Amino acid sequence: EVQLIHFNESKVSNYSTLLLSEDKNVLYVGAREVIFALNAVNIAEKQHELHWKVTEDKRTKCAVKGKSEQTECRNYVRVLQQLNDTFLYVCGTNAFQPTCDYLNLVSFELGGKNEDGKGRCPFDPAQSYTSVMVDEELYSGTSYNFLGSEPIISRHSHQSPLRTEYAIPWLNEPNFVFADVIRADPNSTDGEDDKIYFFFTEVSVEYEFVGKLMIPRIARVCKRDQGGLRTLQKKWTSFLKARLICTIPDKNLIFNVINDVFILKSPTLKEPVIYGVFTPQLNNVGLSAVCAYNLSTVEEVFSKGKYMQSATVEQSHTKWVRYNGEIPNPRPGACINNEARASNYMSSLNLPDKTLQFVKDHPLMDDSVTPVGDRPRLVKRDVKYTQIVVDRVRALNGTIYDVMFIGTDRGALHKAISYENGMHIIEETQLFPNFEPVQTLLLSSKTGRRYLFAGSNSGVVQSPVAFCDKYTTCVDCVLARDPYCAWKPLEASCIDIFKEGEMERNWIQNIGGDASSCSDKVRENPLQHTFKHGSTAELKCSQKSNLAQVVWKFKDDVLRVESPKYRLLEKALLIFNLSEGDSGVYQCLSEEKVKNKKFSQVLAKHVLELKKMQHTTVGPTVTATPTEGNSDVPKVSAVSTEGSTAHFSTTHMVPVTTARILTKPIGPVLTSVASNTELFNSIPDAVPEKTMFLKSNDNFLLMFLFLFFFILFLCLLSYNCYKGYLPGQCLKFRSVMLLGKKKTKSDFSDCEQSVKETLVEQGSVSHQSGEQPKPAHDTGYETEPDCGNSQLQAGDSQASREAKDKPFDVKCELKYADSDVEGD
Repeated sequence: EVQLIHFNESKVSNYSTLLLSEDKNVLYVGAREVIFALNAVNIAEKQHELHWKVTEDKRTKCAVKGKSEQTECRNYVRVLQQLNDTFLYVCGTNAFQPTCDYLNLVSFELGGKNEDGKGRCPFDPAQSYTSVMVDEELYSGTSYNFLGSEPIISRHSHQSPLRTEYAIPWLNEPNFVFADVIRADPNSTDGEDDKIYFFFTEVSVEYEFVGKLMIPRIARVCKRDQGGLRTLQKKWTSFLKARLICTIPDKNLIFNVINDVFILKSPTLKEPVIYGVFTPQLNNVGLSAVCAYNLSTVEEVFSKGKYMQSATVEQSHTKWVRYNGEIPNPRPGACINNEARASNYMSSLNLPDKTLQFVKDHPLMDDSVTPVGDRPRLVKRDVKYTQIVVDRVRALNGTIYDVMFIGTDRGALHKAISYENGMHIIEETQLFPNFEPVQTLLLSSKTGRRYLFAGSNSGVVQSPVAFCDKYTTCVDCVLARDPYCAWKPLEASCIDIFKEGEMERNWIQNIGGDASSCSDKVRENPLQHTFKHGSTAELKCSQKSNLAQVVWKFKDDVLRVESPKYRLLEKALLIFNLSEGDSGVYQCLSEEKVKNKKFSQVLAKHVLELKKMQHTTVGPTVTATPTEGNSDVPKVSAVSTEGSTAHFSTTHMVPVTTARILTKPIGPVLTSVASNTELFNSIPDAVPEKTMFLKSNDNFLLMFLFLFFFILFLCLLSYNCYKGYLPGQCLKFRSVMLLGKKKTKSDFSDCEQSVKETLVEQGSVSHQSGEQPKPAHDTGYETEPDCGNSQLQAGDSQASREAKDKPFDVKCELKYADSDVEGD
């Protein structure tokens, strides 16, 4: 477990703005309504604290506008920039009325200027922003109005303040992430200007999509830009932007959302290298990527690339296409250099209107910026990268490596290096225990004091760049492939080479992972364990190399995962339902193949023995029969064991700060990375044990429940048949249950019989008079007598008139509607 230094204050949140002063060893932290000054060597030591709260009047006005008085209507510090040795330039949201001021570093008090921060600081604390101080002038990218609908890239200067044109081709709903300055080479002969680069994601104008398609951009302005004389007055004349490409062509994966950028500037580099972390817009695959860009590639796009222009289609739709026409001279968007000065263009105020109008209408480049190697440096699944910093390290053999430190949205820090055309994630460190996103990440590369500072909503964390002392053997130290670490044989320890005075020749380090130089003596100290029948054992194992696999062996045979008796955890091996066959020697080995050479070492050895059982007879008992392997579980009677050293099977997880990231898939062999050993035994007999096997008592219980519900089903079926609630198939069962009991016919059946007899009598009378007999009609509910040939029947007597007065022509007294009830 690694040691981290945390800083946070009660009732303070949003520690998202950090500024490091390496000269003074001070870390400035901007949070909600407070600014801290911390010791950069140990951030737990607070040097100064300044509260910058919102007045009640402003909070009330903010709440009236529909914002939350408890959260949004506060002052969130968003800008912390070093103005000079005495002052910091600070800005805050100030309840949706952004304000800027000057912080005196001596007294640590505000100057009371209360300048309008519109265009320098966002109104809403949730809006994106970025800023950089260049020669006491603030360059910022943020929103310019209350609604956040007017994005702006501006320069705050008392002599020549500039801003972008308020137009969709310039900025289209951007999400700013980073800004930095790259100085011109003082030894160059072309007299180039310093350039400020902005990185953001915006809605595309050149591609058509169903929804809003996001595009990562890089934009550039010149430091000595003064705007135009007539066209683009107080606007950028050097603003150009281009698309950043970060894709995997063979897998058709496009990473089109940029989350953070770090520009690596080092004397050992020929040119600065731009590192960016990307995610897909529809990140349903859970991927993140890191792409690197050479500055020369960026400059070639801006200085030699093609422009794009808008073309109207069908009088309403605007489409952006490549511009193939004539380009004005001087080149639009170019900085003033010696070539322009030779043509008498001493500043942007002297540029012709044709050039200025062209750059106003064509700020977007058609050419894109491609990454180094035309593919990402690193692609990681099931993680979202949020922040990145890069350090340049020289190993013992003189090789220089770029070490990337990448923050995630789960509060973790990944440390990765590139070697032999591949990437290796050295380790993962959990910075924030509550798994909140890393919002800010800074690197202090001061000699002998290399630290990382991470800010989140809950606090700030300080971490060293390497944890070399956690590697206890030479093999572990070398196989870690950490360029910060080397094995020191005299002290038999893994050391940080940058904390030592002078490097020695006998130090052992190999980034390729060749540990053949190590002469570690294998120290096997078997751990003895005693367990009870049916208990669960957890065997832990510690391995330090990220690319190594842990292999478990039992009696010199490799354990396989086919059996449900074993369970592989992240840092342990579980063995369920222990029996006589499980007693023996378990070995945990670390195996790694480097350049066709296999390195193997025993990490831990465990000896498990069966505890002799003492039976306390409660009733008739069944003798326990030990079984081996994956055979059936023995039937064990109730026993009481005293003096057992085993633990219960309830697991208490201990948080681990560092974790391994496996870069190879786990095969059928049991693998694990863990430390120490712990044995979990069964719960007392009063509580059922949680194992993967059923005991015989459970089988009897299941059989009893099955018979009980089956008998209950038969009873319910018989009852429903008896009551006649079930359809015709059950009538035969019902008749058998009633034992031949005759059922009284319904009164309606008697009435129908009487109707038929009456019709027969009438039919016989008609037949005697010489007429043809008529078939009997279904009288049912008929109220009129039968008619033939449109004539009434003969014999319209008193009886027929009485029949007309009654709805039915049959005398039948109905006493009961239920046919099953007998009459009196």
